[in-house]
Amino acid sequence: MKEKIKILIDLQRIESEVANVKSKLNNVADSLEGLDARVFDSEKGLQESQAQLNELQKQYRQLESDILMTQSRIKRSREKLGSVKNNKEYQSILKEIEDMQLKNSLVEDEMIVILEQIETIEQAIYTKKTEKENIKSQTDTEKKRIQQEEIQNQERLARLETEIEKISRQVEPELLRRYRLVKDQTRGVAIAAVHHAVCQGCNLNIPSQMYNELQRYENLTMCPHCQRIIYWAESIES
Repeated sequence: MKEKIKILIDLQRIESEVANVKSKLNNVADSLEGLDARVFDSEKGLQESQAQLNELQKQYRQLESDILMTQSRIKRSREKLGSVKNNKEYQSILKEIEDMQLKNSLVEDEMIVILEQIETIEQAIYTKKTEKENIKSQTDTEKKRIQQEEIQNQERLARLETEIEKISRQVEPELLRRYRLVKDQTRGVAIAAVHHAVCQGCNLNIPSQMYNELQRYENLTMCPHCQRIIYWAESIES
């Protein structure tokens, strides 16, 4: 029975490795998706900043056009002064010219503010472009590593599954069936060591008589608490 237990221990170890490799392979898609999300976010941030810049430049051009239009009106008003017949009309045109000049002055102040905002956003865009290029380079490198690791894990999985088939053929069909049944019922851990009368599967003490019988390896023994197949660790690990 001791040799049979050793085979089951090897089988469980390899199946545990298989589960670990499959878990890594299942995470590949999520990992790649996460990397793509990083690139997408950096591109989105850059696009948003570019859109802000475009809008500010549009506003600046509109204000620039408004100033030119007002300057043209000021010029026409000044030309009218030469043909004015009375003082009241003269003063009215002067007031109109003054109002338009004040309006242009306010617009120029607004344009200065927008120019400062444009400069700030242009600097931000430059930074974001650099960050995006760095992120793209990092993610491309990481993708290659993940994809290479995926190939290695697929190859490793094939070797482990072949090894499982080989070991399984060394186990009596009924014992293998029992092992599979227990594994399904105990979250993938079918066989557990017993150290100093304590089952390592559930961390509970087994009865003294059972512990004594366990050390003789006469029969297959199940933990009375977690129902796992148990073995005397000291003899296997020594």
